[in-house]
Amino acid sequence: MKYAVYTLGCKVNQYETQALETMLRARGFERADRDADVAIVNTCAVTAESGRKSRQAIRRLRGLNPGALTAVCGCFSQLEPEEAAALGADIVFGSGDKRALADAIVKALPARNVDDPFRRRVFEPLPAGAVSGRTRAMLKIQDGCDNFCTYCVIPYTRGRVRSLPLEDCAAQGAGLAAEGFREIVVTGIEIASYGKDLPGKPQLADAVEAVSRAAPEARIRLGSLEPTAVTEEFCRRLAALGNVCPHFHLSLQSGCDDTLRRMNRKYDTAAFLAVCERLRRHFPGCGLTADLICGFPGETEEDFETTLGFLQTCGFFFVHAFPYSVRPGTKAADMPGQLSRAEKEDRVRRAGEVIGQLRRDYLESCVGRTLSVLFENDHAGHSGNYCPVRIGGTARRGAVEDVYITAADGDGLLGELTKRPE
Repeated sequence: MKYAVYTLGCKVNQYETQALETMLRARGFERADRDADVAIVNTCAVTAESGRKSRQAIRRLRGLNPGALTAVCGCFSQLEPEEAAALGADIVFGSGDKRALADAIVKALPARNVDDPFRRRVFEPLPAGAVSGRTRAMLKIQDGCDNFCTYCVIPYTRGRVRSLPLEDCAAQGAGLAAEGFREIVVTGIEIASYGKDLPGKPQLADAVEAVSRAAPEARIRLGSLEPTAVTEEFCRRLAALGNVCPHFHLSLQSGCDDTLRRMNRKYDTAAFLAVCERLRRHFPGCGLTADLICGFPGETEEDFETTLGFLQTCGFFFVHAFPYSVRPGTKAADMPGQLSRAEKEDRVRRAGEVIGQLRRDYLESCVGRTLSVLFENDHAGHSGNYCPVRIGGTARRGAVEDVYITAADGDGLLGELTKRPE
């Protein structure tokens, strides 16, 4: 039996798709790009645009695999199970219970399993790892979110915070290292809230330490971080480990305090800037990346200009800027001051110009440094600070090597395997 799969959205979705693939392969399935027996779409609903892309992906995968059993799961089908079924899905699951989804696919029986996410109380353990051919593996340690930002539907699709116990974090980290992975990405829906549901209330730093000590030869990279988690103690403990990648993706969303308040974010720009400075103090030269919503309801031209200035003040390596998308059921959808699509897209364009210059500046700052690079093929890979790096010679795929950076080139870096001569 063959399966085709398409994943939208965040690293957690990618992780859960990989876990689902692992379970299907254990049941004798093989992956195919088309003409598969089962077509699976793991959907996203973080924005209205994500919903549109999810619908499009379902139609497209069905078209590439005529006659296949169609299985749809994820946040879009959690919110809109009837619509997913109307698009031709034979099996409709929500954002949970991937093991039952694998069983339903094997049985090839039409199934519905869209539960109440707020009744979920236990973290669903899934097999950690990566599909064949990957050089890094993802380890999901947390699910759910309690933040209820005014623009976000995820708490309604994922439920409350649930965490993987520390001993399981360590065991899965050790298992990934034993499989030969040289980089482990610690991910979750909102990993800053890790442990608040567990006995003794361990924190994210405890989980990172557990994985790091269980896999000392692997690089540990963190998924998206709420800035509220990045305290002085957090930075000190992570820096002491020695194998945490000097790259941090921070959930910014806006560089204007008024907009942050309307978003129901839990910090202001002064606190956010202090986080950036704290990380750079403990991880000199680290790469900082962020997310940015452009055109949030009520965002004035002055507010947006303030945000553009804040991006420059923070000195990000890269920022994922996207237009605000109305998501029915959220508070922001009913807020006054909704901007037109043209206004939002223009702000994304203008943000992109600033972001492009920031990226060029950061890449130039890496020239003359020696960076640790995980090679994804014989000639290229990503450094610990998440810069794309190419070399003129060859390296072993999956190896981590020191590379002396000789030049910035477009969106990446050029280097040599030898260190800078004395």
